Amino acid sequence: MGSPWKAISDDNRREILLLLEKKDMIPTEVAEHFNFILSALPPHLKDTDLITEKKEGKNRFYSLNRKKILKLVEVFEIIYKYNLKSLKEYIENKEEEEIMTETLKAHKVVPENEWIKSRRALLKKEKEFTILREQLSQQRRDLPWVAVNKEYVFEGPNGKQTLSELFDGRSQLMVYQFMFDPSWEAGCPNCSFWADNFNGIIVHLNQRDVTMIAVSRAPYSKLAAYRKRMGWDFKWVSSYDTDFNFDYHVSFTPEELAKKEAFYNFVTQDPYVAEREGVSVFYKDSAGRVFHTYSAYARGIDMLNVTYQYLDLVPKGRDEAGHDFPQFWVHRHDEYDK
Repeated sequence: MGSPWKAISDDNRREILLLLEKKDMIPTEVAEHFNFILSALPPHLKDTDLITEKKEGKNRFYSLNRKKILKLVEVFEIIYKYNLKSLKEYIENKEEEEIMTETLKAHKVVPENEWIKSRRALLKKEKEFTILREQLSQQRRDLPWVAVNKEYVFEGPNGKQTLSELFDGRSQLMVYQFMFDPSWEAGCPNCSFWADNFNGIIVHLNQRDVTMIAVSRAPYSKLAAYRKRMGWDFKWVSSYDTDFNFDYHVSFTPEELAKKEAFYNFVTQDPYVAEREGVSVFYKDSAGRVFHTYSAYARGIDMLNVTYQYLDLVPKGRDEAGHDFPQFWVHRHDEYDK
């Protein structure tokens, strides 16, 4: 049996299915819509159960297998609504889903007592990892600091504020560096995925002497409009009139982009785009001096995304392997049904 997803991955085969959706046809009727002779169905269609064939005299009539097609309604909606690129991505995702489902079907199944034995073995490794993680976290806190002597003035809901003022009476400041170029009309979808985790945690961070904000280079008017659209209430300020994003290596000049050489994630590399993601942490002492204590970028901010931590627990995991861009599936939370 051929794959129905491969069957509809070709323009002509999709067009044949759409023709048969309207009425049953013989090969010559179908051929009238194409620039080639069609004496029988293409093998990729013939080898699936998307269509049925019946003979009446010398003619063979083809019709859709309506019961099977119902399972592909979403695909046909994609055909009508989106361009070929979107359809291709959708089909690739469905093929990957089929492969993953087959893998899960072949997964080892054991009696509960054997499962508990395996689970205890894994628990031992999880506890070892927890200890290593705690040790790594301490090493992170033990890093030397860098004094921040440069003046940065941001614009936000409280007007103009310096970096020191953004601490809001606390000694620790966490800054999520949100990708939002001044020329963009909306924030990065992937940073938006991360930002969906922020609202509920900030009140708890405040109880531990931590202020958390987001900073982007887009003008504050754009940040405020986008924050309202997303339904967020965390503080978000613009660094548009400062070098903050450049100094903390998440924004890049046209020259750096042209040369494909910029300092990002602690190495010189091609940043690919003018804005990148990251998080930076600052400390203010009792004398009001500000220090840069930590920064992380790219996969280094992975642990800040709660959704991923949950996905790591389920059988399919993140299910992102085999794609040029792992977060191919991510959209802004108000765009998934569009």
